Amino acid sequence: MANDTEQAHREKIIEQFSQQAVPFTQVPGHHDALQVLLEVSGVGKSDEVLDVACGPGMVACAFARHAKQVTGVDITPAMIEQARQRQGEQGLANLSWDVGNAVPLAYPDNSFSLVITRYSFHHLLEPRQALSEMIRVCRPGGTVMVADVAMPAAKSAAYDHLELIRDPSHTHALTEEEFEALFQRSGLVDCRRSAYGVNIELETQIRASFPKPGDDQVIREVVTADVGIDSLGINAREEAGKIVYTVPIAVYAGRKR
Repeated sequence: MANDTEQAHREKIIEQFSQQAVPFTQVPGHHDALQVLLEVSGVGKSDEVLDVACGPGMVACAFARHAKQVTGVDITPAMIEQARQRQGEQGLANLSWDVGNAVPLAYPDNSFSLVITRYSFHHLLEPRQALSEMIRVCRPGGTVMVADVAMPAAKSAAYDHLELIRDPSHTHALTEEEFEALFQRSGLVDCRRSAYGVNIELETQIRASFPKPGDDQVIREVVTADVGIDSLGINAREEAGKIVYTVPIAVYAGRKR
């Protein structure tokens, strides 16, 4: 039964992100804070990097400017096509791309010196298994880093409800406590944490999403009604006549023994 559930969820991700492959890159917030990731990861010229659930290659291409080699893997072929296109536009030679799963990763143990993922854990059924796989393919002494939504526990259920309407491939945004516990129990050492917020304009986000028919209006109403209340944990507010909100992102990194 679990395999049927996993397969159905994979199909949901591929369906959503095949549609989102181009619009995803047009949301300005998704370009934000790449510098934070570079700094927290400590990426250097000798690093061989794996970017798990690499999407359209924004993070992988940014890391390729600082690393020896970067491999991006994603389950959605349309995202890999976008990643290849981005690589070509930026004239980067030290990148390769694979279509594949996060769990399990199709790489041998100890293959990479730096293993990263951004904005993927809230789409996964088993983030703990995904982190274990990232650690497995990382070399001893190497770094594993995850950047994703981290919600205050009291606001987690409301945020999940909103995101499931907007993107049916959403599973659960880890709470701040769950994220912390995931790394504390992972076996990684020298763990460090950073954080930033992604500012998103509501209508831009709706245009980049593919909810069920009619649910775009539901999203609009839920977020607008939360202005000044913040039950969703995203500080919805009005700026220059537009509804804007900020998604809190945590960045965790640790070293493999």
